[in-house]
Amino acid sequence: MLAKKTSKNQITLPKAIVEVFPDAQYFDVRVQDRKIILLPVKITPAGSTLEKVREKIRRLEITEEDVGEAVRWARRQNK
Repeated sequence: MLAKKTSKNQITLPKAIVEVFPDAQYFDVRVQDRKIILLPVKITPAGSTLEKVREKIRRLEITEEDVGEAVRWARRQNK
């Protein structure tokens, strides 16, 4: 398949490629061994992710004291 770069440095992905990733709106773009690699990514608003973490902490009944103890334990391991 061919894709042409426009004068504005834009490339349209061929329909056959887009159909493989129907929900992808964003792609991570990198160069590897002189090849352009596109990886579909899902963007999640930071607030929704943070709220999921907070909900899990509530479900697991993790307290501030538990977190403090875990931090102290981790710091001892790095000495």
